[in-house]
Amino acid sequence: MHIFSFVLLAFVLTGCNSVYYKPHTLDTNQTVFAFPGGYSMKRSIKETMDKRGYNIDVGILKRSNQGDASDEDIQSFDIPHRVRYIVNVKERRELLRPIWCAFNGFWWWNFSVSITDKATHQEILSWRGRGCQNSSVHKLNAILDELEK
Repeated sequence: MHIFSFVLLAFVLTGCNSVYYKPHTLDTNQTVFAFPGGYSMKRSIKETMDKRGYNIDVGILKRSNQGDASDEDIQSFDIPHRVRYIVNVKERRELLRPIWCAFNGFWWWNFSVSITDKATHQEILSWRGRGCQNSSVHKLNAILDELEK
């Protein structure tokens, strides 16, 4: 009985996601702006969208200031006028979880993703999630399937 409870708890806690999106609002022929750099989720979104045929633009660095005590660079970018969508990702550093994510990419991600439509000024995706690497990328592809026109 204890093993069954543990397995059930493991499946329930494997990944917690809160997703809101507007189906059929993402035009694959438009240019998408994504901030450069980042940890795994930011990179994976750019790679996934690139593989799906999106034109990804990372803009032009306008200004960069070394942060003081936080060891964080403060950067600002010019977003080109031809960009229709803006992808914004906030994430924590990924954690190696070799047991928890053994068959799912080994890395645990904790992130927040937003896609806004610059033309309509609407947020078409708001996703707060955490989970193993492969399942998060799989969820990203499922969400993009729903968002695309």
